[in-house]
Amino acid sequence: MSEEAAEEPPCRGLALVSRLEDLVDRDREHDCEGFGRHKICVKVEAVAALPTRYGDFRIVAFWNNRDKEEHVALVHGDVLGQPNVPTRLHSECLTGDALGSLRCDCRDQLEAGLGVLGAAERGLLLYLRQEGRGIGLTNKVRAYSLQDHGMDTVEANQALGFRDDERDYAVAAHMRASLNIESVRLLTNNPDKIRQLERHGIVITARVPHVIPPNEHNRFYLETKALRSGHFMDFKGKPHLHEQAEPVLVEGMVDPRVP
Repeated sequence: MSEEAAEEPPCRGLALVSRLEDLVDRDREHDCEGFGRHKICVKVEAVAALPTRYGDFRIVAFWNNRDKEEHVALVHGDVLGQPNVPTRLHSECLTGDALGSLRCDCRDQLEAGLGVLGAAERGLLLYLRQEGRGIGLTNKVRAYSLQDHGMDTVEANQALGFRDDERDYAVAAHMRASLNIESVRLLTNNPDKIRQLERHGIVITARVPHVIPPNEHNRFYLETKALRSGHFMDFKGKPHLHEQAEPVLVEGMVDPRVP
């Protein structure tokens, strides 16, 4: 999708296997030069069934050589060696995913993504341990405190000495390579996510919008993602994205479809 030059994929020698369980034995001695500036190398450590309320998945646990964080993939259907696999990258959000915070749309995005993937013939969700856009849980709470006093998400992160977004998708690029997935249809609103993945050699055949209507607590946060971070959103009567059948309606907003 992007015109940026892709990096040479660093590990071409990952053999294609017929079952997810075979990845554990295949990766037991895996060690490559790694993806990205931190030379991240991952390998599959364990695979198990994971029935969920969104469908039947297999959960694949990955180890990585940089920070030892335990990232996982949720796999629905047969994805090994397949093209155009519907894929969602989700960064961990304890406050949203587990505690039900209304300050963000993370839990809604996770559940909507799993619903889409679980209903498809095949699908992949990569759950990445990158809390708070990569700044960590404690710093995210510090950023929340600054937002309580009027800063937006970008200003709060910068006030703490971070960039707008500290996430790095090199580990996701290697996870995709480990599963031998040929190309993906990416569920995302984030153009930087697309750029990073394509720089790591991932073929993205389509972007699938993943817009969640805001609530009264996260509306400013989502507008900030659109206006300050360039995310593709569809709020306040802006023309809807051409990929969507209908515009996203914000609570209290006049329905643009009604004359």
